Amino acid sequence: MKKSFRTASFALALASLAHAAQAQTALYQPRDIKRAYAKGTRAADGRPGPKYWQNRARYDITVQAAPPARDIRGRETITYFNNSPDTLKSLTIRLIQNIHKPGAAREGDASPDYITEGVSIDSFAVGGQTRPYNGRGAATAQVIALARPLLPHDSVRLAFGWHFPISQQSGREGMLDKTTFFLAYFYPRVAVYDDYNGWDRLPFLDSKEFYNDFNDYTLRVRVPANYLVWATGTLQNPKQVLQPAFAKKLEKSMTSDQIIHIATPADLARKNITAQQPFNTWVWKANDISDVTLALSDHYDWDAASVIVDPATKRRASVQAAFGDSTEDFHSSVKFSQNALSWFSRNWPGVPYPFPKMTVVQGFADMEYPMMVNDSPEKDLKFAQLVQDHEIAHTYFPFYMGINESRYAFMDEGWATTFELLIGRAENGPAAADEFYRKFRVTRWINDPSTAEDLPVITPSSELKAGYGNNSYGKASLSYLALKDMLGDELFKKCLHTYMDRWHGKHPIPWDYFNSMSSASGQDLTWFFQNWFFSNGYIDLALTKADKTAQGTVVTIQNVGGFAVPVDLKVSYADGSTETLHRSPDFWRANQQLASLTIPAGKAVQSVTFDHGLYLDANPGNDRLAVQ
Repeated sequence: MKKSFRTASFALALASLAHAAQAQTALYQPRDIKRAYAKGTRAADGRPGPKYWQNRARYDITVQAAPPARDIRGRETITYFNNSPDTLKSLTIRLIQNIHKPGAAREGDASPDYITEGVSIDSFAVGGQTRPYNGRGAATAQVIALARPLLPHDSVRLAFGWHFPISQQSGREGMLDKTTFFLAYFYPRVAVYDDYNGWDRLPFLDSKEFYNDFNDYTLRVRVPANYLVWATGTLQNPKQVLQPAFAKKLEKSMTSDQIIHIATPADLARKNITAQQPFNTWVWKANDISDVTLALSDHYDWDAASVIVDPATKRRASVQAAFGDSTEDFHSSVKFSQNALSWFSRNWPGVPYPFPKMTVVQGFADMEYPMMVNDSPEKDLKFAQLVQDHEIAHTYFPFYMGINESRYAFMDEGWATTFELLIGRAENGPAAADEFYRKFRVTRWINDPSTAEDLPVITPSSELKAGYGNNSYGKASLSYLALKDMLGDELFKKCLHTYMDRWHGKHPIPWDYFNSMSSASGQDLTWFFQNWFFSNGYIDLALTKADKTAQGTVVTIQNVGGFAVPVDLKVSYADGSTETLHRSPDFWRANQQLASLTIPAGKAVQSVTFDHGLYLDANPGNDRLAVQ
């Protein structure tokens, strides 16, 4: 019995390996990706390979701001660990604030209020020795040579002093008003050095997003008295920076389901919230996270509560909001966050919110950061909640998973768009959520026949301008929903969790997703991923003919656009009744151009019509067919 079991297990293992190898080689892989598999840093079944590695760092940052002065000054030490097998003769340093500098590469125009002099490096040291900083110009990624190469499994200690003027025009970061700042990407950082691409030296063009290592951070924010600070991480010294009554309210909010108004307009007017010394230093800590960001203001309201995000352990997360009192929607922000963190933790993706806190700040960006959201105010409360849901959903992609957004934005934006729809169905009902999704995520793409809009989703985001939004958001999301339809919710969630468990805290690439979903499902899904990610497909189904046979009415469907979408066929019978027949995308597995659907014999069929649902059709003129 044991021998038979072992033999069967060995045969299954061989079959699984063969299947994984076939899936790996069937999809196009760029040569750098192939090298990663050959080196063993990535495995054919979608797991990190036996030789997988990634670098990390420890940051200790002190930053000072004193509005209305725009001067931001900082100093930091970085201990950078080279876990790679490579000797590094140089480091790539990211100075993203240089995007504001005259002459910086950008994908759009910049107004005078956006332009600044960029980052000035005031001091630089390596291993305690002062060095000239040899990065130059307006580049957001600058290469600096090391006097002594950094050997494998060794570390180097860097020290920077820097300053820059905060941009008057607020985008992802900048002045929200004269005494309210949002600081993001404000410190020099070591770029990612990874197993498939080496140094990430793509310039930041103020359009595509980011790619960061998982690091440990201590962040000190030095601001004048009466300024409140919100930041990524856990506040270490609330009793030192807040007056006792307000420190107690913050502490109470950590276990409260009810919203606590920590700072109200009346409190702010009395100027008695913070410690009354010329400057207060707020200290935050966050470990194993990809970035830190902060906001500060002397007149923003501060609301807070908490929510259970892990029913098994009863672990809570703090939810906070910072906003101008006149913005009506932000008075509901904490309630929105409680709902989102609870729903995402329990439903989709169904992974407990992994961080201790989420803070939403009233700004202008509609942008996500670890434990932070910068959202613009909205008059429509439902739309305000949807936007906040979307940004909070990014907690999982790219922050729980270290996605390379600058190259493969569909790996995070597509998922946030999908979760936005799914939570929207729970909040507003399926009809309203689906209608918004169609209008906001599908309509523009499906009605735009431009060549750029039908480039394959796998096209690197860094190479796209036109087509970037639809590839990253709508098309990618539709593919995830189509796969969910094909596998069914239970198996799809199992596969998603397998992928997330394998790559939590690591740097997955598209092939890791493709191969993980195939191996976890026990199916070869290569045909599906080839169809959705590597083709120039779009959505256009055509009803070509209906033949009456002894078995029933055989309806022939041509897949003009090529994408393997679900099929919902509304059948109208001669007696006035109707029914809708559903086929998952597996309908197209055997032949992705042509397939037939049989309506069982019985009642006389009068006509058939597509009900496309989310999958809007490029040519609705061939969506109905009368049956003779």
